[in-house]
Amino acid sequence: MDSKWRLLHLLWEHRTKLVVLMLIVSLAAPQPARAQLGIDWAAIVAAINRIGSAITTTIVPALGKINGALGTLNNLMSSLQAFFTNIVYPQSAINRAQGLVGVIQRLYTQIQATSRVNVASATLANPQQLEQVLLSRNPTNVPNVTANYHTLYQTVPVPQAASPQTRDLVDMNDAAALAAMKRAIAIDAIADTEMQAADRINTELGQAAPGTAPMIEAEAAAWLVRANAYTQSALGDVIRLRAVALANSGAQLKFNANNAAQIRQNALDSMK
Repeated sequence: MDSKWRLLHLLWEHRTKLVVLMLIVSLAAPQPARAQLGIDWAAIVAAINRIGSAITTTIVPALGKINGALGTLNNLMSSLQAFFTNIVYPQSAINRAQGLVGVIQRLYTQIQATSRVNVASATLANPQQLEQVLLSRNPTNVPNVTANYHTLYQTVPVPQAASPQTRDLVDMNDAAALAAMKRAIAIDAIADTEMQAADRINTELGQAAPGTAPMIEAEAAAWLVRANAYTQSALGDVIRLRAVALANSGAQLKFNANNAAQIRQNALDSMK
């Protein structure tokens, strides 16, 4: 009995070492196929093998076909690029077009310089003032035309100095002349703006890529339409002036006929 108590006492004293030994033995012992957490490693390995087989038998051939299609697409894109580079937009043609733009730019510069040649010719004070305003190409000077015009060409005669018909003709002549002078200043300013726009468009065309050139050309076409409209407006002023001149000639003939009739009537009256 004492020997049993001594054995139990000895085991109790070395209980920590015994627990550690038991743990080591349990860990070193072979484990069953299913682990403590319930994971079936054999099933997992089998699933991984099936995935590898699917990759080898299905996915890899599909990727090969995709790579072949990509190769065909790359060949097609290379052919298209060669077509555009050699046929549609050859570099030599682009260089020639850019060189032409430079030539046109120099022509624009010459035209602009020619348009600003000083043509003023008046020698006296009053004509010089009106001429300076008319050649200013500045639309802010339009309000000054009337005063300078009346200083040079005088105003409409007072009623005591001319008949109503004559005063009407003078006023109409002055109105047509003033309108044409004012419109000429405005058209000169418009022409300057058009030259600046043409210069800008020409510069952009010289730097444009082949794909963006049509957009700039469309803008140039729109400016051309505007320029034609301004030209038509100027032509309208010329036609109005011509119409007023013809009307004045007709009025003079009418005045002369009326005066001749009045003279004949006066002669008949004097013979009675």
